[in-house]
Amino acid sequence: MPTTVDQVIQRVSGYWPGVDRKLLVDAYDFAEKAHAGQKRLSGDPYIVHPREVGGILADIESDELSIAGGFLHDTVEDTDISTGDIQERFGDTVAGLVEGVTNLRKLDFASHREEQARNLRKMFLAMAEDIRVILIKLSDRLHNMRTLDYLPPENRLRTAEETLHIFAPLCHRLGIQRLRAELEDLALRHLEPQEYQEIVHKIGRTREERQRVVERARAEMEQQLAKGGIEATVQGRAKHIYSIHQKMKRQSIDFSQLRDLNALRVIVNDVAECYTVLGIVHDLWVPVPDTFADHIAMPKSNNYQSLHTTVLGPDHSPMEVQVRSYDMHRTAEYGVASHWRYKEGETDRQLDEQVAWLRQVLELETDLSESHEFLELLQVDLFRDQVFVFTPDGDVIDLPRGAGPLDFAYRIHTEVGHQCVGAVVNGQQVGLDYEFKNGDIAKIITSSSGQPRHDWLRLVQSSHAKAKVRRYLREKSREENITIGSERLQRAIARLSPAERGKAQEADRAEVAAHFDYQDEASLLAAIGYGVVEAQTVVDYMLEKTAKPDSLVEEAQMLLPTEVSPEQLTRATGPLPVSADGVDGFYSRISKCCSPLPGDPIRGYITRGSGLAIHRAECKNLAYRAALEPERIVELTWSSEDESTVFRQDIEVVAVDRVGLLSHITAIISDADINIALARAEKAASHLARLELTLEINRRQDLDHVIERLEQLIDVVNVRLLSGKGTPAS
Repeated sequence: MPTTVDQVIQRVSGYWPGVDRKLLVDAYDFAEKAHAGQKRLSGDPYIVHPREVGGILADIESDELSIAGGFLHDTVEDTDISTGDIQERFGDTVAGLVEGVTNLRKLDFASHREEQARNLRKMFLAMAEDIRVILIKLSDRLHNMRTLDYLPPENRLRTAEETLHIFAPLCHRLGIQRLRAELEDLALRHLEPQEYQEIVHKIGRTREERQRVVERARAEMEQQLAKGGIEATVQGRAKHIYSIHQKMKRQSIDFSQLRDLNALRVIVNDVAECYTVLGIVHDLWVPVPDTFADHIAMPKSNNYQSLHTTVLGPDHSPMEVQVRSYDMHRTAEYGVASHWRYKEGETDRQLDEQVAWLRQVLELETDLSESHEFLELLQVDLFRDQVFVFTPDGDVIDLPRGAGPLDFAYRIHTEVGHQCVGAVVNGQQVGLDYEFKNGDIAKIITSSSGQPRHDWLRLVQSSHAKAKVRRYLREKSREENITIGSERLQRAIARLSPAERGKAQEADRAEVAAHFDYQDEASLLAAIGYGVVEAQTVVDYMLEKTAKPDSLVEEAQMLLPTEVSPEQLTRATGPLPVSADGVDGFYSRISKCCSPLPGDPIRGYITRGSGLAIHRAECKNLAYRAALEPERIVELTWSSEDESTVFRQDIEVVAVDRVGLLSHITAIISDADINIALARAEKAASHLARLELTLEINRRQDLDHVIERLEQLIDVVNVRLLSGKGTPAS
């Protein structure tokens, strides 16, 4: 593991010859200065952590921008550095990675299911934007797991649980086996310490004997490869502790009953040599029946490729042998991280497939109405084992193990799934409860009278198929729910005043339905009947609506003030409620660099000709002035009895660009008795919008409260202050 920045750069140079050394040195030096004086719980200087994170990213062969982001990933969260500072110094990409990791740090995956679903969705949104964000986060988590002993016991258990159930499966799904294995072992060490230590002890006790067997097998293998003229790397491969623990639990066996702890890996130059080596292996040792798996012809969903076989090794005990090419080995060890070097000006199919999976996860919510459903099906996607099934044309479809005709049918097309009544597998007709085996050739049988039933939810295994069946079953009772929804809406309208009732009844129902993302009025009424949309929410929109925006951006441009006079843009209105040693009434102004609010500790700087500039006590600019001209620094306090002065504070909200979200945002701000003086909106990405809001604030607590509330909205990706540094936006 690299322990110095020079060693990290040397490691990167080994797989990225054109590495920008200056970028990495500058990023590290910048982080070292930002974290100066900070300590970790272990007592080590804080910079050790970002340095080790950069080293882990280098170990999985990440690109140089990811490593720069790894060095800098904690600066915005834990120092007075802002994202703007990172952007100015290192560019948009590195700043975006640091900001993405900072936002992920705020997510709580151990919360109750509703909140957990929202947080997972935010994480996948960040990953879909730039998957390197999660590479930095996973590297950050690995180093934190390595130093977990310094946390209180409760925090250790919570972090280990989160690692085992969220981050290790994510490593597996992204193909980063090097990180996955260590994360699982470290999590097990804290969650089940006794079982972990027992396995470690027993492995140690049998290590010498197993090493002798593996060394003998390696020597025999190398000898046969040399005879065949094949250049290869032959490695002994140790199973990691968590996989041993899981196998013992799954098969209800003791450590002494394990028979396949010995393993060999052969790495060659190309695919043809992989199959040649497989023949040599089976000629050298007796293969164990039904243990061969060809993941080259049928890669796993995380793009893992290798040939697997189990043979009776030199001591006649089972030994697993893996055969793969060097490119396959790189993908297996480093996953998506290994693809960035190939992305310079050309498309990388495997990386695109990984990002496509993330988007499919996000699209699950289109067919689901409850957060617990999203969590349940996400677990299926993260943990699934696979089976490979062929179409009659020879195409390969990968499905979760245990999948049957319905899963296969829904992968072809939604309507094929809806009308599926059976399948022909390997020439034999089978029922819907048939479970596929690797290599099956399947053809779906459909009927125009076929339709999904509730018992299908017991049969289907894939998240995609489950979501489609659930959606169909909800739609099946559509007419009944349209009636219920109509009655609920009419009751909500009847509770209005006569004037409001008339306005609601005049509303364009088709436009209202479109606002809530439904095709027509009937669909909206059905949603009200299902309970997906509240009738009162629809009525509130009918009363507010005066135009027809197509997006959050348009809605903001139409409903919120976008222009104000120069007088309105002053940082505060009315006399400033501050005093110096009990004296007030002097000419003063709020400093724009840190925008202090009542509730913040403050100090003043006597300017030349512009009166007293009020700063937050911890402001960097003030510290700079204090060092040069300490005689111009004045201690200040807020006048606690005066809450009449209004201060203006700019915030940025990045959210999913959909109509209706703005009403939630403005309602939260309004509930806090805060006025929006200015708003601007623009597209931030293909599916995101960026809002700049100028809020009229009386005190810091009000601002902190409203930002915390905004961050809880499921479609809000990030909220931050646009002025001031070092103050968390929560």
